[in-house]
Amino acid sequence: MSASFMPLTPRSEGEILSSSNLKSFIFNELRIATRNFRPDSVLGEGGFGSVFKGWIDEHTFAAAKPGTGLVIAVKKLNQDGFQGHREWLTEVDFLSQLSHPNLVKLIGYCLEDEQRLLVYEFMPRGSLENHLFRSQLSVIVYFDGDVGSSYYQPLSWNLRLKIALGAAKGLAFLHSEKAKVIYRDFKASNVLLDSNYNAKLSDFGLAKDGPSDDKSHVSTRVMGTFGYAAPEYLATGHLTCKSDVYSFGVVLLEMLTGRRAIDKERPVAEHNLVEWAKPYLTSKRKIIHILDSRLQGQYSPAGAQKAAALALQCLSMQAKQRPPMDQVVTALEQLQDAKDISNNPQMTDPKSANGHPHVPRWRSSQRVGDRKVAHRRPLASPSLD
Repeated sequence: MSASFMPLTPRSEGEILSSSNLKSFIFNELRIATRNFRPDSVLGEGGFGSVFKGWIDEHTFAAAKPGTGLVIAVKKLNQDGFQGHREWLTEVDFLSQLSHPNLVKLIGYCLEDEQRLLVYEFMPRGSLENHLFRSQLSVIVYFDGDVGSSYYQPLSWNLRLKIALGAAKGLAFLHSEKAKVIYRDFKASNVLLDSNYNAKLSDFGLAKDGPSDDKSHVSTRVMGTFGYAAPEYLATGHLTCKSDVYSFGVVLLEMLTGRRAIDKERPVAEHNLVEWAKPYLTSKRKIIHILDSRLQGQYSPAGAQKAAALALQCLSMQAKQRPPMDQVVTALEQLQDAKDISNNPQMTDPKSANGHPHVPRWRSSQRVGDRKVAHRRPLASPSLD
């Protein structure tokens, strides 16, 4: 699958919605496809609302019986959520014009009365966030009494490199001269994984066209997710491609450490991952102490140091000192090609400073009979608006 694009020029709402490559669904079709938006069909939740699993006929796109036809993911906008019609339309606008192996595919949309929905290809392995932070088997009792479970296998070192590379390629494509798009909301929950752990960027509601002509930045209201936004963007509202590079550095650091960008459950000095981890990223001897303990024995000291150095570059306080995403892609390709595997299973200190929590984060739990039930919390981090 190759990248493709259409000229990204300002378009009216009518022009956007009449795009010939998107299917216009009626609400009832999607209601049937998702089994009336049943709670046990929920794939994720966030400031925009909920994402539901559904099925449609792969040829006619009509609703199909569960387990047959094409599996889809349906994002249903919460009318009281953080995102509204403008963000919904922005996503339709960008994803109807951009196509790349590392961008999620938008199949269609629904605009009916107050309803705003988007229909995507289904990504069976969920989000990177789930694999990093929700890696134990949990039993869930849904509102209708059905019982479900979820299990996310901890990601290996090589899989993390593969996912980081795929996500970097997606950002590099957006930043290219032909696309010139600033993603603005790069975070682990927006990196989705297909059955082969290929990464695809999702949720383009906050994306912006990059600066035109000789302008160096786009001035905009500060939005995004706390912990991922670049410092200069927070301070001035000036948005550049290097803002995305900073966010990528945060996610790369999450992948290396197994820690969240912001975690208020940790000691105060460790709430902010970037501030806590930066002093450890400068040498092989230091980086070993903060790497995810689940990666023990899977990497070499040289490989860990190179990955840490790349994260540190991306996290530079000075935007100009951050590498462009195409250089990040090259660095990750070289790291992946090195087939970086440790020959010494004892190289990682099991008593590292990381102290990675092995318990997935759930909103609350209660005992049902002899079974402890965990209730999910929203997948998205708190957004800035």
